[in-house]
Amino acid sequence: MANLKEVRERIESVKSTQQITKAMKMVSAAKLRRAQQAITQMRPYSDKLNDMLRNILSNLDGDVNSSFGVEREVKKALVVVVTSSRGLCGAFNNNVIKSAVANMKEKYAGVDVDIMCIGKKCNDYFKKGDYAGQLISDHVELFDDLSFDNVSQVSQSIMDAFSEGKYDSVSVSYGRFQNAILQEPVTTQYLPVEKIESEGESSAKADYIFEPSKDQLLEYLIPSILKITFQKYLLDTHASEHGARMTAMDNATENAEELLKDLKISYNKARQEAITKELSEIVGGAAAMESGS
Repeated sequence: MANLKEVRERIESVKSTQQITKAMKMVSAAKLRRAQQAITQMRPYSDKLNDMLRNILSNLDGDVNSSFGVEREVKKALVVVVTSSRGLCGAFNNNVIKSAVANMKEKYAGVDVDIMCIGKKCNDYFKKGDYAGQLISDHVELFDDLSFDNVSQVSQSIMDAFSEGKYDSVSVSYGRFQNAILQEPVTTQYLPVEKIESEGESSAKADYIFEPSKDQLLEYLIPSILKITFQKYLLDTHASEHGARMTAMDNATENAEELLKDLKISYNKARQEAITKELSEIVGGAAAMESGS
């Protein structure tokens, strides 16, 4: 059994760690509230716009030339991986990376794939090993400013590359925020825009009225919706990061409390053992003195 000094030092060390995990949990909880508010406000708006975009492109029947809905034979693809730039958030980042890797192996098997990383953790993973040659760019500082103007610069570059034919398909892997406990790793097709598969009565062509003109409106509308959708991916990941970190720090605090209980039991046992030993020595010494006299 460890001596009293070693157990005391371990208890103090665990207490210090517990204080840090408690503080990190509180910080993450405060940041989560802001991040959760941002994504809950953005998601319904983005999802509705995205549904409208898919519906429009599904019913144009070639009336308008929109390069973002054109499906081509996939010869070269781009995979955008969105993770956090900091750790201590459990398996969140690893799960997103696993989702991206699985997508590359299943959907893009035999296809030339480039990888764009947003967030330091995925960049650290893909810049080494078998994927080092596929990493084309990283935006590790993008989470410092998630404003629409800043994020749209990245989404615009992706859209331009697709329109120019550099890529035939673009997928995004990110963490979809459900709640503070659940963050779902998701890989979705960003470009070309997936069309709605119509069945039965819903196959009727949507009756849209475009003003001032169909071409002029869609030229502005489609890129704007795609930029909003891309920003939603980052806001989802941002909220997921803080939710995962808060949960991880809460679990770490509870584990530290359990460890402290075990260490205190060990400390009391060691102290009792030391007291018993001292009493035995005293009794033994007294007995020896009595027998000597």
